[in-house]
Amino acid sequence: MSPLPQVSTGNREPLYNIGVVARMTGVSMATLRAWERRYSFPDSGRTSGGHRLYSENDVVRLRWVKERIDQGMQTAQAINALHHQEQTGNLALVEQFSAAADEKEKKAAPHISIYKDRLCEALFARDLSAADSLLGDALAFSSPEDVILDVIAPVLAKTGEAWESNDISVATEHLATNYIRQRLLMWMLSGPPPKSVSPIALACAPNEWHEGSLLILGALLRRRRWPIAYLGQSMPLQDLAHFLRDYNPSMAVLVAMTEDSASELAQWPQWLPDAAQNGKPIIGYGGRVFNLQPEWRLRVAGTYLGSTFREGLASIEHCLLQTL
Repeated sequence: MSPLPQVSTGNREPLYNIGVVARMTGVSMATLRAWERRYSFPDSGRTSGGHRLYSENDVVRLRWVKERIDQGMQTAQAINALHHQEQTGNLALVEQFSAAADEKEKKAAPHISIYKDRLCEALFARDLSAADSLLGDALAFSSPEDVILDVIAPVLAKTGEAWESNDISVATEHLATNYIRQRLLMWMLSGPPPKSVSPIALACAPNEWHEGSLLILGALLRRRRWPIAYLGQSMPLQDLAHFLRDYNPSMAVLVAMTEDSASELAQWPQWLPDAAQNGKPIIGYGGRVFNLQPEWRLRVAGTYLGSTFREGLASIEHCLLQTL
């Protein structure tokens, strides 16, 4: 009989907090903490604040151990059995179990799009505990990238629309927006190790205070291992020019949502004549006004990145890969 093939047990990038992993594996949070204390299993990562973060690889291993325990093994025996499989390179059964569990979960899982409506309802009702639970459930069935694109982005847009139509108060809009902002910043901070390239500078145009799209783009770029320098809201062009000269990023991505901020942004070549002439750094831009009024794309120099986040990511990566 030929030996079992050696296979990888998944991505080792820390992604999931302990609550999400408890739901994904059926192992309680108290048990996860106890196993780590008694058996050093799994050896989870930590955020800068000391909170546990688990990788997909950890989830696969936890599911396998739990299945052995459910079949009658003692905890220590199940963990030792897993270690034996890993040490001998015979991980096919672990991988097959994980694939079967994932397939079963996918069939039972609700489509991710339902979470955007539920998350809106929770945030508009100011129920942050429910919002935490919904995001955790969404992450248990989908990647962070899909959650950002298919849940977070639509919720952020719907929050702005609800405020504009007076369906929610200013306080509720601020609560919901800052809740989302904190999660996106966390994904930026806890992303995988960045590529060894010059970072991408991200900034809002002068007098542009709506940074939601910029935060989403930053989180997505970090998920793809691009290093970023996040400058945030309303960046004066003079200060931006000094920063880009000193910091020497590979690209600057600028966002404008209104005609006023786009008009300010159109003046960037005056402050960055070298970039305007030789394309270093690359200047890319996007935002709502360029989608609703395409004529603005002709008034702003640089690279228009597209009308969706997926188009924007593709455009940024295309620009960067040509310079590497």
